[in-house]
Amino acid sequence: MPLTASTENERRTSWFWIAALWLLLLVLAALRPLAVPDEGRYGEIGRWMLQSGDWLTPRLDGIPFFHKPPLLYWLEAVSLATFGNHVWALRLVPALHAAIMLAGLYLAARAVAGERIARRAGLMLGTSVAFLLGGQYVNHDMMVATWIGVAIWCFAFAFMHGTRAHANLARLGFVACALGVLSKGLIGLVLPGLVLFCWLLWTRQFRKVLTLPWLSGLLLFALIAVPWFVLVGQKYPGVLDYLFGTQQFERYIDTTFNNVQPWWFYLVSLLILLFPWAFFALKPLWDAVRRRPAPHPIAGAWFSLCWIWLAAILVFFTIPASKLIGYILPVVPPLALLAALGWERTLAHHRFAGRIFTGLAALIVATALAVSLLVARYTDGRLSADVAHTLACEARPADTVYVVGNYPYDLPFYARIQRPLVVIQDWPHQRATAGDVWQRELFEGANFDPVAARVLQTPDVLPAASARPGSWLLVPRGGGGAHGFGPPAWRRVQTGTGWILFKSAASAAPVGASAPEGPESAQQKGLSGCKQ
Repeated sequence: MPLTASTENERRTSWFWIAALWLLLLVLAALRPLAVPDEGRYGEIGRWMLQSGDWLTPRLDGIPFFHKPPLLYWLEAVSLATFGNHVWALRLVPALHAAIMLAGLYLAARAVAGERIARRAGLMLGTSVAFLLGGQYVNHDMMVATWIGVAIWCFAFAFMHGTRAHANLARLGFVACALGVLSKGLIGLVLPGLVLFCWLLWTRQFRKVLTLPWLSGLLLFALIAVPWFVLVGQKYPGVLDYLFGTQQFERYIDTTFNNVQPWWFYLVSLLILLFPWAFFALKPLWDAVRRRPAPHPIAGAWFSLCWIWLAAILVFFTIPASKLIGYILPVVPPLALLAALGWERTLAHHRFAGRIFTGLAALIVATALAVSLLVARYTDGRLSADVAHTLACEARPADTVYVVGNYPYDLPFYARIQRPLVVIQDWPHQRATAGDVWQRELFEGANFDPVAARVLQTPDVLPAASARPGSWLLVPRGGGGAHGFGPPAWRRVQTGTGWILFKSAASAAPVGASAPEGPESAQQKGLSGCKQ
């Protein structure tokens, strides 16, 4: 049936707002520095992958990093190669996935609830903390949440197609599951399977599972998701046990990891991520419990899918003791649709409904803008962009940077460092006592590559380093300077907001002096805006 001119105009308006909200997200993504540790860690892994040309092994400081699969780092490397070494190039990856989540919600809601509710749901998601801030944060959460959502939508529409599942939609669901697995591991498959299993049982459609294109679907899944795991497993024996066993299964059931939170943590998180729209989702739930007829219902199967999607994943992530707010992003799309239904049943026909909605949306956008502008003030004590600029300008490619007291996650990215930092710790003691801290992610990764492990050194190497030209030392501010790390042979170069930079006194050329440069050093200066 052809669309009317009015319907076409309505859809164009909806796509205009989706595009406008995504452009706003890109603007916000350019306003703040890298957050540490997450954004510095994951952004640097992508930069190192591009610099090294090793697309198989994710590396942090040259050390294998197998906490997560590599899709984020591959896409970051492609973005950096295309747009240059900029923070916004890193953030383009989660932002693109946020756009897919938003567009997917709009298309799905339009199919099951009509244009008006679909646009409202899209606007609620697009004017939320989940989208405007979570959609620009450089980690794996928005990626896996997007592919989980795409998989659920595709399989659900495939099952609702008729007595037999729609084959092509189901194949798209298998592809989305594969991308979810490459994004963050097994939850990319487990969570869509959990939601759909519960929903099919609830709606008595489970027999349709037999009509799925299992052969072609599993083949697509295997072609996308399996090769990297096979190749990396062959090169690094034991890595699959570490990735799936330690980093996923043990993190799920153990109580020794960081970020322990109470059981109600994700309930509050959802109110924050979709504030204030999440409150409107209570109205359709209340109507369903009291069996009240709704003026603008959707089919019961779709209504139950939204609540099962929300409840199953909420319970799944509530079980572990360790909790992070980004984990619950997969439930934001159905919650936004339920919130749009709640708005339709409560305020849509109110005289001032449009003004109320606009005011609330503007408040959220202003809050996201303020957070983006102010966040650096509250993280300065951990950032190293200022000393990274000095290193980018003054250090030569062959120089060695030593770090004591902590690890500057954002420094290698900002300084375009071409060699790993030498990280100074009492590593035998750390291996025996360290909990879920940054030292562990380094020495556990080093177990897979003894050559890369050479960057993990003990303090006894610093006296010799201080007598060697081209040695730099980085110490956290408030960490006691270089005391306890060798003789007083380090010359202070810069006191930054979070770090103090020293240079070995044996270095002949003072900082800022003109000296013959190789092409790589000159390129570093040009990229960093250094004075020639």
